[in-house]
Amino acid sequence: MTETMFKPPSPDLSLNIAGVRFKNPVIAASGTFGCGTEYSSFFDVSLLGGICTNGLTLMPKTGNAGIRVLETPSGLLNSIGLENSGIPAFLEKDLPGLKNLGTVIIANLSGGSSDEYVDGAVLLNESPVDMIELNISCPNVKEGGMAFGLDPETAASLVMAVRRVCTNKPLMVKLSPNAPSVNAVALACVNAGADALSLVNTFKGMAIDIAGRKPVFENITAGLSGPAIKPISLRIIWELYDALKNSSLLVPIIGIGGISCTEDALEYLMAGACAVQIGSATFVNPHTMPDIIDGIKKYMIDLKLSNLKSISIRE
Repeated sequence: MTETMFKPPSPDLSLNIAGVRFKNPVIAASGTFGCGTEYSSFFDVSLLGGICTNGLTLMPKTGNAGIRVLETPSGLLNSIGLENSGIPAFLEKDLPGLKNLGTVIIANLSGGSSDEYVDGAVLLNESPVDMIELNISCPNVKEGGMAFGLDPETAASLVMAVRRVCTNKPLMVKLSPNAPSVNAVALACVNAGADALSLVNTFKGMAIDIAGRKPVFENITAGLSGPAIKPISLRIIWELYDALKNSSLLVPIIGIGGISCTEDALEYLMAGACAVQIGSATFVNPHTMPDIIDGIKKYMIDLKLSNLKSISIRE
């Protein structure tokens, strides 16, 4: 008699963030994945839970001059400066291709003034994007984004202004680790109407050209990402989860910072994040994200976990 082999049920990697269904918790981070089609020759992009677009501003931006990227020990400094073609051009030229990729599309919205953010949100609110990620934390421009993300009152004012016009799309706010109190800014943003939070953006850093005896970057400072920031980012996620839960303001948290393997992603999911965004690691290994998706699935099968919530150790 032939013995029938028992095949355990496949674990459910899907999740819901502010009404949007993701097939799994692995999302390409803003500024690291282009328009998605660039990576289609490496793997099936539809495997991803979602894609965050490059930082979008109302009008086109040429970005920063000079050196833009510098490798550091266990990390990467970048000073891109939000180079993009502007939201109208994105909606006309890039978004149709993105929507054909078979995954959730999150528009990362940046700006140099509250009015610019609001005008951009109006356009994105009427577009086919699935969600808006309000970037109040970019440390690569001299004005605008970073200033909004440092102070709770200023951050709340911007979120409220965008929330008023963002009626059709869930609003996720991307937070800076450079704020004196990340938790205070986060709580202010949720009170102002944020449906979810993503963090952390890059840490403010710099490098000096000792031969030229001057800073490497024309803007002096740049944003540090990569494995070097993971232990700090993970700690921030852990503490934020507690702060939100204790204030009865717990919204979905998307963890970002130095994730390069399955173990890293699992740490974030255990610390309180419901999903993760992956950026710098993709530059090193384009297959990082699908490998992590497979790794999470294997971990759940090995431990007989039926859904993503079973991974968390916070509840």
